[in-house]
Amino acid sequence: MLDRVSRPPAPPCVEERPSVSVHHGVTLVDEYAWLRDPNWQAVMRDPSVLDPAIRAVLEAENAHAEAALAPTVTLQETLFAEMKGRIKEDDAGVPSPDGPFAYYSRHREGGEHPLICRIPRDGGAEEILLDGDALAAGKAFFSLGGGEHSPDHRLVAWSADDRGSEFFTTRVRDLATGEDLTDVVPEASGGVVWTTDSRAFFYVKLDEQHRPTKVFLHRLGTAASDDREVFRTDDPGFFVSIARLQSGRFAEISVHDHESAEAWLIDLDAPDVAPRLVTPREKQLRYDVEHHPAFDGGPVLFIRTNADDAEDFKIVTAPLATPGRAHWRDLVPHRPGVFVLGFSVTREWLVRLERVDGLPRIVVRHLGRGDEHVIAFDEEAYSLGMAGGYEFDTDTLRFNYSSMTTPTETWDYDCATRERVLRKRQEVPSGHDPAAYVTRRLLAPAHDGETVPVSLLARRDTPLDGTAPTLVYAYGSYGMSTPAAFSTSRLSLVDRGFVYAIAHARGGTEKGWRWYREGKLAAKPNTFKDVIAATEHLIREKIAAPDRVVAHGGSAGGMLIGALANMRPDLYAGLIAEVPFVDVLNTMLDETLPLTPPEWPEWGDPIRDAAAFHTIRSYSPYDNVGPQAYPAILALAGLTDPRVTYWEPAKWVARLRRLKTNDDLVLLRTNLDAGRGDPHLPQDRALRAEVFRAAGR
Repeated sequence: MLDRVSRPPAPPCVEERPSVSVHHGVTLVDEYAWLRDPNWQAVMRDPSVLDPAIRAVLEAENAHAEAALAPTVTLQETLFAEMKGRIKEDDAGVPSPDGPFAYYSRHREGGEHPLICRIPRDGGAEEILLDGDALAAGKAFFSLGGGEHSPDHRLVAWSADDRGSEFFTTRVRDLATGEDLTDVVPEASGGVVWTTDSRAFFYVKLDEQHRPTKVFLHRLGTAASDDREVFRTDDPGFFVSIARLQSGRFAEISVHDHESAEAWLIDLDAPDVAPRLVTPREKQLRYDVEHHPAFDGGPVLFIRTNADDAEDFKIVTAPLATPGRAHWRDLVPHRPGVFVLGFSVTREWLVRLERVDGLPRIVVRHLGRGDEHVIAFDEEAYSLGMAGGYEFDTDTLRFNYSSMTTPTETWDYDCATRERVLRKRQEVPSGHDPAAYVTRRLLAPAHDGETVPVSLLARRDTPLDGTAPTLVYAYGSYGMSTPAAFSTSRLSLVDRGFVYAIAHARGGTEKGWRWYREGKLAAKPNTFKDVIAATEHLIREKIAAPDRVVAHGGSAGGMLIGALANMRPDLYAGLIAEVPFVDVLNTMLDETLPLTPPEWPEWGDPIRDAAAFHTIRSYSPYDNVGPQAYPAILALAGLTDPRVTYWEPAKWVARLRRLKTNDDLVLLRTNLDAGRGDPHLPQDRALRAEVFRAAGR
C-alpha cells in the first residue's frame, strides 16, 4: 500500500467547528462546514480573497501530499516523460471547410494552448487567427474557450477564462489587422452565435450563482452594459444554452434540466425579432431540433425527442410555421433498445448516431428517397462519434473512430458514393503497436439479475490468471456514457502489467435511456452496486488480483468512489477521486449553490421530499464515513471549480482521517490557482500513477 512506501509526517489536523441543522426530523452535525468560505462567489472570481484560515488548511494538505509522495519523484518524472512522449506536441486537427476557408486548431511543439487557424480552400498559406500560447503568457491559469469566426470571415469572437472559474470574457479580433476591437463582454458561458450580417452575436450570460440563465445580443462597437436581453429563464432549476443550427438560418436556445427541455428559435437573418417557441416545456419531455429550408414541400424542423413514451428517442418532423407538438410526425419511429444519441441534417441527408447493445453505429438516410445504410465496425468494443461541420450543402460526413487499442481516426465519408477517406490517424510519437494490446467486452452479473458491460484493455502478454493489478474506472451519472475509446495515458499502466477496465454502470446510457433511469434518484445505489459487481466479476474470472484493484472516478464519478469507500473498502487497495462530489446531501440541501436546483431531477430534492432526503443520506459519501479501515485514497480538487466546490473533498478528507481505524494514507491535493478547467497538471498525472503503482505492490 502507498503508506508502506514511506512514512510521511503526520497529516494535518483540521479543527472541528460543529454546525447543526435539522431536516425532516433528522439532526445533521457537520464539524467541517466552516471550510466553505461564506464569500465563495468572490473566491471564484479572485482566489486571493479566500479566508486565510481555509487557505492554511488547503496549503497544509498540499504540503502533506507532497511530503508523502516525495520518495516517488523519480517515478513521477519517468511517467511524465512517457506520457509526454506519446503526445504529438505539434498536433493539428483536420481542417473543416466553410466557404472560402477551412478552419482548424493545432498546437505548436512545446506549447500548452491551442492555436486557432485557417487556410484558403483553393490553396495558400496558413493564417493563425488566435495564438493561445501568446494569450496565456504570464497567467497562472488560462483556458481558451475557442473562437467563432463571423459569416463574412472578417472577425473572430474568442473567449477565455484566466481564473479556472469558468467565467469567460469574450472579445472580437479583426482578422485583417490582428488586433482586438474595443468590445469586451464579461461573465459569459464561452460560446457565441453570429448574426448573418456579422454585425452582432448572441451569447449566454452567467448570473451571480454561476448559472447560465440569460441570452443577450451584443452589437459590435457598443458597450456590454448596453447589450439587449433577448431571453431569460427565472426557474433556477433550468439552464440555458445557445447553438447555431446546421442550416445556418437559425440558432436554438435550449432551456433544460436533466429530464426536460424546451427550444426557442432565433432568426439570425432578423436578430431583433423575438425568439420563437417550438413547443412548450413538459415534465420529462426532451427534444432538440435542426432546420431544413425545403423538405417535403416547405421549411421543416427535424426533432429528436422522447415524446409518446419513446424512451430511447425517435426523430419527428414538424412544419416551421406550426412547430408545436400537435404537428409532430414520426420520421424515424421509436425502437426500444436502439438509443438515438444525436443527429444532423444537411440538404440531402439525415444522419443519426445510435447505440445498439452497447455499441455505436451511424445511420445515413437520403431525405428524398428515404433509403438508409449503416456505418459500423467489427471490433468487440469501440468508440464512434460524428464531428460537426459548418456547411449545409454537402454530401460529406466527418466521423471519428477509435478503440481501446486503436488510436483515433478521422474519416470523411461521402454519403452518396459511400467512399471513406482517412483524413487523420492519431500519431503516437513514441510508437504504438495495436497488436501488442487486447481489448475485450464482458458482461458482469449485477445484484438484481442485470448484466453490467465492462470494457477491458491489457497487453497481450499480461497473464490473466488472477495476479494482474487492475484499475477500474466508472462514472454512471447524468446519462453520460463512457466510450471504449483510445487514450495514451492508460498505456503507462497497461505496459506495467495493469488491466484497465471501464465499468459501464447504470446512470449512463450504454444500454439505452432505461440504463440511465435505473441509476438515478431512488435507484442511484444501482450505480455503486454495478461497479462492485463488475469488480467482483473481474476477480472471479481471474482477470484482476483480489488485493490489487484501484477504482478511479471524477466529479459525479468521484461521488461513486466515495460511496465505494464506505460500502466495500475491503474490495479496493486504493481509490482516486478527482473533484469528487462527495457532500451530496449538504449540497442538495443548499439551493443557493449554482448547480443545486438543476440537479434535483438527478438526485432528488431533499428540502421538500423526505424520501429523497433519506435516500441521499443513505449513500452520500461524507455522511456515511464511519469508524472502519479505508484503503489508500487520493483526492484532487480545484479551488475555483464552480461545479464541485473545493470544500467537498476538503471536508471529506478531514472526516475520513478523523474516523478511519487504519493508517493507510488519505491525501488531498487542491489546485489553488484554478478549478476543474485545469487540464490535469503533469504532477497530478504522476500522483495518480503513483497510487496505481502502490496498489500493485
